[in-house]
Amino acid sequence: MMTNDGNQDLLDVLKARFEANMKRHKGLDWATVRARLEADPKKLHALGEMERTGGEPDVIGHDSGTGEYVFYDCSPETPKGRRSLCFDRQALDERKEHKPEGSAVDMAAAIGIELLTEEQYRALQELGAFDLKTSSWVKTPPEIRKKGGALFCDRRYDHVFLYHNGASSYYAVRGFRGVLKV
Repeated sequence: MMTNDGNQDLLDVLKARFEANMKRHKGLDWATVRARLEADPKKLHALGEMERTGGEPDVIGHDSGTGEYVFYDCSPETPKGRRSLCFDRQALDERKEHKPEGSAVDMAAAIGIELLTEEQYRALQELGAFDLKTSSWVKTPPEIRKKGGALFCDRRYDHVFLYHNGASSYYAVRGFRGVLKV
């Protein structure tokens, strides 16, 4: 877990990003977000891991029903510390040679976040232009995954594209973006 100094440093980074990107969370107040974060050290730690791996997490919404604030990775490109990963553990185990360091699903679980869905990825793209040179694995329906495939998205030609690939594939420019609800 982070130290109190580490927590303060992270909160300072998150506050600066929050204030610099008000269009992502119109009508929300940093003091309220901060109080929610300070009340949940486990979620604050997950945000620290999102930051450490290059995700540049930011608040993109608020669920008035649950009171949760929604954070997405808002780095311009897929987070650098989460690239060159196949989709999930099954895909990693099935590779016979040239295995990547890990899988997107496993790393997300270790961080304490979830991969974005296609819908969440498209919502992120409404807030800016992301993944112009990289791509991001997204949650994949079980019927596609059972057949060995997995889905990823990127933005090219000012459009968001959804593609498929073998779940065991990995590329230096493909990683994943996460979501965390606090």
